[in-house]
Amino acid sequence: MKKILGIALIGFISLKANSQGCVAIKSTGGFCTAMQANHTEAADKWMLNVNNRYFKSFRHFVGTEEQKQRLENNTEVINYAYTLDLFLVRELKNGWSVGLDLPIISNTRSSLYEHGGKNRYNTNSFGLGDVRFTVYKWMVSPAKMSKGNVQLGLGLKLPTGDYKYQDYFHTSDSTTILGPVDQSIQLGDGGTGFTTEVNAFYNFSKKIGVYGNFYYLFNPREQNGVSTGRGKPASAASISNGSDVMSVPDQYMFRAGATATLNKLAFSAGIRKECLPAKDAIGGSNGFRRPGYIVSIEPGLSYQVKKVNLYAYVPFAIKRNRTQSVPDMIRTEKTGVYTQGDAAFADYVVNIGCSFKF
Repeated sequence: MKKILGIALIGFISLKANSQGCVAIKSTGGFCTAMQANHTEAADKWMLNVNNRYFKSFRHFVGTEEQKQRLENNTEVINYAYTLDLFLVRELKNGWSVGLDLPIISNTRSSLYEHGGKNRYNTNSFGLGDVRFTVYKWMVSPAKMSKGNVQLGLGLKLPTGDYKYQDYFHTSDSTTILGPVDQSIQLGDGGTGFTTEVNAFYNFSKKIGVYGNFYYLFNPREQNGVSTGRGKPASAASISNGSDVMSVPDQYMFRAGATATLNKLAFSAGIRKECLPAKDAIGGSNGFRRPGYIVSIEPGLSYQVKKVNLYAYVPFAIKRNRTQSVPDMIRTEKTGVYTQGDAAFADYVVNIGCSFKF
């Protein structure tokens, strides 16, 4: 039973609430814990999860409509995003545990419009992201748990990532200006927030089970004061609608699916939704953001070797929606003309990693 339960929980491993593109959901999402649920006094006390996440976003959407002309005329924005996430968990007594999430981020953004509109250039960012501390509790004692359990998590997200990261923008082929990079490749959001998680599973048999995860990041701070002018003064229009500085948005993720185990192999298939809402649950919502959501089909595969779990999860987007932001709403009200910005999304995201118990 111990081995089966451990494999069933592999479906919770390290699947971040990061969006697939310009919808700037940062690397602070729920790990959905890969800890053994049937904890005993002799069980391993520590777990280290190492996750590698990569995506390339390049398909532009306004609402759910893809702007295919951006690819045809070579004006699309391309984001290459890589995150190495280190997540360390310490198991305590009576189903309690604590976790530390340490993301290291490397991003590249390729565009024309940020560099005069004639030639394509890159901006980059690299460094530590926003660190998160979380406390978890299984609702039923893991020592008594049989087929299923529910785990709650409450965390603190700190603004350790550089949310003012700068690089050079080309004003011509020979002239550059230093300014903050786009929100989508900033290393942090500049806000101190708190996270809530619900992780659950149920095994119908030794081979078949289901899982569900929910994660929400509350960011009470409205704006972080970073200019969106890319080294230049903000435009009068952006000042008028509040998009001249970057917002500090909430974000959430939902996952649900089924798992099947065969000896040391575990297969999973489910649905996943990631969202950066237009309005925050707590605090103001103005400032520049690209709100939206992605719905994906998420297949996964994992392999258990003693105290090591190897896994790969690749969510494929089936619906992408860049929703209307608060500055869009303000501009619509002031001009009488409906306004809704665009965002670039990826087709899929690659998550490959491993976890160690010791």
